[in-house]
Amino acid sequence: MLLELKLRKIGNSVGVILPKEALSHLQADEGDAVTLTEGTDGRLLLSSQKTAVSEQMRIAKDIMQRYRNTLRELAK
Repeated sequence: MLLELKLRKIGNSVGVILPKEALSHLQADEGDAVTLTEGTDGRLLLSSQKTAVSEQMRIAKDIMQRYRNTLRELAK
């Protein structure tokens, strides 16, 4: 799927309006969270953020924060 999107001014920010086809492909709807990540080839990847993944990321960040010294030592 190749879609050309336009950047639009929204208040003091700039946003992208996603067409229905893109929302359907992402299985996302208005108000859902999406993530924008950089792929290994430098491309930007947009994906829908499911609630379970969001919770797992929150738990992982908490563990990394609590055990940061241990993880730092293990990384040596």
